[in-house]
Amino acid sequence: MASSAKRRAVGLGENPEETEDSSDENPEDDDDSEEENSEASDEDINEEVDVQLEGHNISDNDFNGIQKLLQQLFLKAHVDTSEMADIIIQQKHVGTVVKQAEVPEDSDDDDPDEVFGFITMLNLTERKGVQCVEQVKELIMDHCEKNAAHSVTEQLEKILGDANKPVGLLLSERFVNVPPQIALPLYKHLLEEMVEAQKTNKPSGKCHYCLMICKTCKEAGKKIPARGGAPEEEYMFVNAEEEFFYEQAIIKFHYSVQEEADSCLSGRWSYDDVPMKPFRTVMLIPADRMPVIMDKLKEHLAL
Repeated sequence: MASSAKRRAVGLGENPEETEDSSDENPEDDDDSEEENSEASDEDINEEVDVQLEGHNISDNDFNGIQKLLQQLFLKAHVDTSEMADIIIQQKHVGTVVKQAEVPEDSDDDDPDEVFGFITMLNLTERKGVQCVEQVKELIMDHCEKNAAHSVTEQLEKILGDANKPVGLLLSERFVNVPPQIALPLYKHLLEEMVEAQKTNKPSGKCHYCLMICKTCKEAGKKIPARGGAPEEEYMFVNAEEEFFYEQAIIKFHYSVQEEADSCLSGRWSYDDVPMKPFRTVMLIPADRMPVIMDKLKEHLAL
């Protein structure tokens, strides 16, 4: 699988007022210099660099990159992202990391092991009792109680406690500038790996439900009902393809992470100059609805 992303190169301009050599003797020259520097700085900031990406098997070298993306998802929530990253690496038979296809040998900035994204499935039922797994379940149930109807909370608690119908935590994280088209081959490959894992009785092979925690944003100033969530069209999914999962979810609710985030992906963020507030959207999708979702992904993301 391969795709391309765009990196933004940021240049640091020099402030003439803070330069020791600046002089008031030729103000017109200074004005021209400031304008030229400003234009050059703007050009640097707006420069876009194409980066070719491809999928790789998860390896030990991916720990820092995976943990960084997990921290981007969970922010300040009490979830041991270090332990979770370790588990993701341990189950190498399920999951993919996205990296740069080729890093120029003379490049000073590019890390050949830099993780641009990853996808995997953690079976919460199989890993009952593992600290980070219990922390995720506690986090979700806590927010469900505060942001969803009581009947929804009871339903979710029952499903998470049913050992006969395993629940898998579907994690699909990537940098915001990685195009959504890469999601199609990632999900396709993940489902194939899960089928193979089930045949060989390996962890995360069998999941009756898929649980997702997605990064979403909502226009600032719009109020959300205390329980039951708000109309779905008011939310924008950071990973656009996750809207198709939302359509098939039997349980879904949102919770704000405004106090935890510094930007919408990590808080102060805008979309078409409209200030946005960061949220997390929790969804529970029956595994037998994945074919419908995959059809949607093929329809909208196929190159």
